[in-house]
Amino acid sequence: MTQTRTRISKAVIPAAGLGTRFLPATKATPKEMLPVVDKPAIQYVVEEAVSAQLSDVLMITGRNKRPLEDHFDRNYELEETLTRKGDKSRLARVRESSDLATMHYVRQGDPKGLGHAVLCAEPHVGDQPFAVLLGDDLIDPRDRLLARMIDVQAQYGGSVIALMEVAPEQIHLYGAAAIVPTTDSDVVRVTDLIEKPEPEQAPSNYAIIGRYVLDPAIFDAIRKVVPGRNDEIQLTDALRDLCHRDDAGGPVHGVVFTGRRYDTGDRGDYLRAIVRLACEREDLGPDFRAWLRSYVTEEMQE
Repeated sequence: MTQTRTRISKAVIPAAGLGTRFLPATKATPKEMLPVVDKPAIQYVVEEAVSAQLSDVLMITGRNKRPLEDHFDRNYELEETLTRKGDKSRLARVRESSDLATMHYVRQGDPKGLGHAVLCAEPHVGDQPFAVLLGDDLIDPRDRLLARMIDVQAQYGGSVIALMEVAPEQIHLYGAAAIVPTTDSDVVRVTDLIEKPEPEQAPSNYAIIGRYVLDPAIFDAIRKVVPGRNDEIQLTDALRDLCHRDDAGGPVHGVVFTGRRYDTGDRGDYLRAIVRLACEREDLGPDFRAWLRSYVTEEMQE
């Protein structure tokens, strides 16, 4: 008999990190508010959730993160000024972020890692499956990764993680998955997970990237996790527990992603993301690409 599964409706975005890799820019500005062209990185993530039909968004924040709430709230003074000027284009862009989704916020009082941040979402999501989107990973809107993960979770149950093949020497930067294939070419069964292994200890070079669709059983699994380095509770360790279950809460599947991903958590990748997205903009791309070609040509001649 086919089991009826609950279609997810809520997204959780952990955003309590300090952004130390971007100091001094993040001394007073949340890293999630750093602009990628002309929108803060966090808005791309919320837009992705909404495009996957998840308009109920919980953001896990911390101290000094008030600008995140302000960005997704109405700014009546600014809107009134733009209205008086008749600047309909900028007015629409200002209102866009406040009209995107139903936003909720909870503070992660003690930053104890991603697992702990996800645990903070339990009162909001309850006993329903939910999505988790990390703000450092921007997925190109033309690639329906999150929507595909939601479909896979509806098909298989349990939890679903996004996987991407990386160079073996890079796997120590990620959680690594041991996998077996399924009948779907882009879906694998995850049999084990190791957080940031040395290359010789990695079960594969399939790395977890920042998208998850989680069964609510993850909360009990997180509570069982023994804090590791820096006293942090790793979400990967909790998912490892669910990997071995075929009963309530399991199993764990992975969607292998081969599309366009922009990593804004690294300074170099952040700059590359800005260049790539600016080049693809209809309003900016033609002039910017022309300048970029000229600049690169001049640099190569020196």
